Amino acid sequence: MIKLAVANQKGGVGKTTTTINIATALAATGWKVLVVDLDPQGNASTGLGVDHSQRESSSYDLLLGNGGLEDVAVATIVPNLHVVPATVNLSGAEVELVGEPDRTHRLDAALNASGAARWDICLIDCPPSLGLLTVNALVAAESIFVPLQAEFFALEGLSQLLRTIELVRDRFNPGLSVVGVALTMFDRRNNLSGQVADDVRAVLGKTVFDTVIPRNVRLSEAPSHGIPALIYDMRCPGSEAYMSLARELIARLPEKAEAA
Repeated sequence: MIKLAVANQKGGVGKTTTTINIATALAATGWKVLVVDLDPQGNASTGLGVDHSQRESSSYDLLLGNGGLEDVAVATIVPNLHVVPATVNLSGAEVELVGEPDRTHRLDAALNASGAARWDICLIDCPPSLGLLTVNALVAAESIFVPLQAEFFALEGLSQLLRTIELVRDRFNPGLSVVGVALTMFDRRNNLSGQVADDVRAVLGKTVFDTVIPRNVRLSEAPSHGIPALIYDMRCPGSEAYMSLARELIARLPEKAEAA
């Protein structure tokens, strides 16, 4: 199973929207996809139609060792797509795990268990912070997918995230790589969006995906209906952009994914 952490410690950059719609696009092409919602807000779970009443077990239980992947994964309305939902209990996991010697490797152990073989790829939706939950995701992942809002302050946050990635590489996961950076909430009417995009591409080069995700009201509406935008309105500019982005991502994934 390929493991990707969708991470950016800055909130409001379209991270969860990106996770949901990339997962849906991959599932639509026949991949067996697992989303691990590691954000205590649980927005990825809600956006995939998993009601709070369906969250008897969650990613909190996965981290605390109270259940394996097959015990906590829930089917979504999207064929081939399951989610490990999040509950507010997850906000206490960092405190509960702080004294554990394997606290940074809990998610890694869970995703390497035998039950994980039923999925081809796992997308880990990280919280908007660089705490123990995000570190667990970076230790477990093979690669990081970074959604980046096309605005000035996002650049400062990106540099902090890249420093954290280097620390995780040095201490826990030397094979960790950045699969790509996706520009989100791009407003073509705003000169600043274009300027930020140019700056990011000048620094990171081909690491930045060609596809940019535009500001689109349909992307914002879809979560309130509990469905991904690709299902809510597959022809809107946001959905079409995410389909294009998914194709780019597939081209960057390891060769072993081709047999999936």
